[in-house]
Amino acid sequence: MNIAQETLSDRAHAMLRGDIVSGRLAPGSRLRIAQLSETYGIGASPLREALSKLTSEFLVLFEPQRGFSVAPVSADELRDISRVRCELESEALHRAIEAGDDAWEAGIVAAYYALSKADTRRKSDPSEGSDSWEDKNRTFHEALVAACDSPWLKRLRSLIYYQHERYRRISLTNPDPARDLQAEHAAIMEAALARQAPEAIRLSKDHIDRTTQAVLKVLPA
Repeated sequence: MNIAQETLSDRAHAMLRGDIVSGRLAPGSRLRIAQLSETYGIGASPLREALSKLTSEFLVLFEPQRGFSVAPVSADELRDISRVRCELESEALHRAIEAGDDAWEAGIVAAYYALSKADTRRKSDPSEGSDSWEDKNRTFHEALVAACDSPWLKRLRSLIYYQHERYRRISLTNPDPARDLQAEHAAIMEAALARQAPEAIRLSKDHIDRTTQAVLKVLPA
């Protein structure tokens, strides 16, 4: 494979993953190569490579004779994903707090500031600001664990994060007005910067659990 093909494959992967995680490609929908090629303006070969990678990430299913489709969603899977994310996030956060330096702290503060700005935009115009907020939210949570000294733990955490984000976006159609996400993020940040690992982990688990419960309320049967 040449560099151009690799670039197109990476681009197709990023676009497809974004549309699956955001819900623009609905759970269970068929992913036909010809239709995707027309939609994204990318050839069949890079799209097949991207779909194969998404299959390994459990966002796409492949069935012989039927082809590719978006992985379905379910309440049981959400609960399982949430449990695993809590475990991975807790371990990664604990390691990051132990190993983090000044640069790690600065990264968290910068990511939180950017998330706060995105949150303001999202509240003023939810239709325009949700994708930007999700990007900044992901960056903030990645900054919290950036100093974790286990590359494999960080890879697994990233994999499960996208699975959880896919479900979380479902709850955006019916947000909880009583919930202050930025206050939750601020509390986690402050505990992490104060090197209070047990408190940061407790707040992180509560944050994930509240999101899970919010999604379960609106998850289609």
